Amino acid sequence: MTDTTENSVADKMKLVVAVALVVAGIAGYYLLAANSILLRLLALFAGIVAGIAVAWMSALGQEFLAFARESLAEVKKVVWPTRKETMQTTAAVFAFVVVMALFLWVSDKTLEWVLYDLILGWKKT
Repeated sequence: MTDTTENSVADKMKLVVAVALVVAGIAGYYLLAANSILLRLLALFAGIVAGIAVAWMSALGQEFLAFARESLAEVKKVVWPTRKETMQTTAAVFAFVVVMALFLWVSDKTLEWVLYDLILGWKKT
């Protein structure tokens, strides 16, 4: 076996252990139903934290950490619109929705008139 294959197997085992720890925390929450909610939440929290800690030590966890750091750096580069720009864009969207609603209503009523009154001769009562 090569070193990368051993690392891959070890990483998979770490992830299996991490999932097992989270499941154990969830199971502990339900198994401790007769105890106080604080103890139940502590068991759940401990299982989740232990699972995250084990997963963090895997290669996938390290890749996720790098991805999260890069994502935060990208979010900091975003130029967010000002309040004025946001209000103007929102107003434009609302205006477009109203115009489309009117257009569809007029189209519907026109087709209704053409089909029911002119072609089929059905009169509404």
